[in-house]
Amino acid sequence: MPPRQALPAQTGRAPVSARGARTRDTLLRAARAVFERDGFLAARIVDIAAQAGVAAGSFYTYFASKEAALAAVLEQVGDEMLHPPLSPALADRDDPVSVIEAANRAYLAAYRRNAELMGLLEQVSQVDEQFRELRLRRTRAFGERNARAIASLQERGLADPALDPDLAAHAVGAMVSRIAYLRYVQHFGDASNEALVQTLTRLWCNALGIPRS
Repeated sequence: MPPRQALPAQTGRAPVSARGARTRDTLLRAARAVFERDGFLAARIVDIAAQAGVAAGSFYTYFASKEAALAAVLEQVGDEMLHPPLSPALADRDDPVSVIEAANRAYLAAYRRNAELMGLLEQVSQVDEQFRELRLRRTRAFGERNARAIASLQERGLADPALDPDLAAHAVGAMVSRIAYLRYVQHFGDASNEALVQTLTRLWCNALGIPRS
């Protein structure tokens, strides 16, 4: 008898079959809906399965626990926010101010779409080491991407050469993410999305010494 194949919940890998991939995606969408509706503590696996239209036992084929399902949902959201869609024309533009403005606009739009989950991540990362590390990985990924961009601007003579790219990247990144958290999770203030974009872009440019035309 051939050895029994390990379940995706055990291996952490994506399902092999197309049907399995579809079921996992359905469960992820259902998990997101339940977490956003009920919060993490009140969410139940049986409710996620019911939302997905599958038997409760099917959940454990793809996820070992409620925590694993939330982590998978947050990984999806992290990818969306780290790589927001920018038009090719804008992405290739040789104008750093326009690119920074577009990146801020795309990030804030993604944060607003995912505000409930961003709030959950802030909460659970304070009490669960797995989610604390997930949050830190997300922070490092954003920081590394922005540090490369800042270093490139410095090489081109468009940003203050005295700045440490890594530290500067985390500083301006923290500014943007904290404002997004206050506005979209805590509903602090009444600034419009466009006002946030323009203010954050100006602060980015001022902090990095990028000239504005």
